[in-house]
Amino acid sequence: MTTALLALTWGAPDRWWLLILVAGLIAGYVATQLARPKVTARFTNLDLLESVVPTGRDWKRHIGAGLFALALVSMVAALAHPQARRKIATNRGTVVLAIDTSLSMAATDVSPNRLDAAKEAAHAFLDAVPEKFNVGIVAFHGAASVLVEPTQDRDAAARAVDGLQLGESTAIGEGIFASLEAIKTVPPAPDKSPVPARIVLMSDGATQTGRSNDQAVAAARAAHVPIDTIAFGTDHGTVTIPGYEGSIPVDVDRSALAKIAHGSGGNAYTAASEAEIHDIYKKIGTSVGYRVHKVGVDGWFVAAAFVFAILAAAANLRWQERML
Repeated sequence: MTTALLALTWGAPDRWWLLILVAGLIAGYVATQLARPKVTARFTNLDLLESVVPTGRDWKRHIGAGLFALALVSMVAALAHPQARRKIATNRGTVVLAIDTSLSMAATDVSPNRLDAAKEAAHAFLDAVPEKFNVGIVAFHGAASVLVEPTQDRDAAARAVDGLQLGESTAIGEGIFASLEAIKTVPPAPDKSPVPARIVLMSDGATQTGRSNDQAVAAARAAHVPIDTIAFGTDHGTVTIPGYEGSIPVDVDRSALAKIAHGSGGNAYTAASEAEIHDIYKKIGTSVGYRVHKVGVDGWFVAAAFVFAILAAAANLRWQERML
């Protein structure tokens, strides 16, 4: 099981007030040094004076005090109960692929067309994702449908991908809500903890009907389910729709999709080719199935305090000059 160290947090931050005492001790030391009486002695032999009172090394006698102050700061940090947030890989996870099946996905700016390229990339993802991961399939155009609830049955998911059909309008918000409902069907882990989940949303357009993107993002954030979005296609895509004359431009609304991703804690990707989509799915596959745990690391700071104290003692023995 691999782990990744994230940011430090503090279990008892109220104990940082002890640094005031350390600061007071440092201030007292500085004041004492400034108030030291300067003794004037008369020497007729200057060579003898230099051998008794070496010059140019006054600063070294303060090294021990500085190291001791660092030891005290480390001890205060240990008392504040530092905790490392570790990203720990699990052997379970849930991914829901929410795929836009609106008419604009028929654009051929991605070969052979956006939808077929999305199908190929989804199949590649199904082949690469760990066996114990649950994968669900949601399709949305003017409405959203859960084609396959999260399952380890890759054949069922693959058949759902193959059966995707185009429809009118776009309801991204409904696609997210349907994905969240699908995730709720996944039973918890044996230790009763929730199974890490993620939504991968592939779309090329803006919401035209149904609940808003903002509503869907708020629901995903409340459920702690990040959404990775893939802005699918190029700015030069067009489609031909029966009943309409000529080609209709279908530009990608990247900003709307990026807002969904960032608002939910996910990542926003832009894919202009089938090859790029394969790469994106590989990246997403490595980000699912992690859980963040807090681990106490007080010992690190206690050890640091011990090392600083030893160095302070050694510095005093080496450089503290005494006039006998």
